[in-house]
Amino acid sequence: MEKNSTDQNNTFKNSIGHIQKEVKKANEENNSLKIRTEQIETNDSLRQQESVKKKQKNDKLEKTMNYLLAKTTDLENRSRRDNLRIIGLSENYDEKKSLDTILQEIIKENCPDVIESEGKIGIERIHRTPSERNPKIKTPRNIVAKFQNYQIKEKILQAAKKKPFKYRGATIRITQDLAASTLKERRAWNMIFRKAQELGMQPRINYPAKLSIFFQGRRWTFNETNEFHLFLKKKPELNKKFDLQE
Repeated sequence: MEKNSTDQNNTFKNSIGHIQKEVKKANEENNSLKIRTEQIETNDSLRQQESVKKKQKNDKLEKTMNYLLAKTTDLENRSRRDNLRIIGLSENYDEKKSLDTILQEIIKENCPDVIESEGKIGIERIHRTPSERNPKIKTPRNIVAKFQNYQIKEKILQAAKKKPFKYRGATIRITQDLAASTLKERRAWNMIFRKAQELGMQPRINYPAKLSIFFQGRRWTFNETNEFHLFLKKKPELNKKFDLQE
């Protein structure tokens, strides 16, 4: 009887020992899994932090680049402050007279008061741009003229804003000479500008490429076309009149 009891105890102890080993093994595996999980979570967290840092760095670099580009464009525009751009003048005239002489005649014909008060206008340099003509393009190249006196240039520019200039019966345009990127930004307003003119909203393009309109008794200014589209969405009646595609 004692022998049977002893055997049962031994069997029971062996079972307990086996179970304890299994429990210990399971605990070790759980601990190992927990450690690996923590490592994965840590690595994920580190990767996320690294991703955030990279995005912040890229955003900062993009912001710096945009600032430098804007600064460079502004400096280029300022270097052109004494310049006027003449658009639409036939190149046939170049064969008979110098561009300097032609410009003097344009000024005399369209704003004689400037000539009367100043005499011969001082032009530092004048040329067609680009320097070489593209035979595939039928329209005449623009003319860029740099004036010796900024105030005189401004008088001519203001006169050109009030009425179209003519030369030998043909209409020409006189505008401020600006950087290519600024001209592109201004062209983005063309469709909106023309419609605003039709609606009598007294549109203006302000430096460097902002649109201003007169509406509901006040003047509104927009930096970009998307700002104008958002403005229209808040003004349903005006939006219908413009009927613009974004």
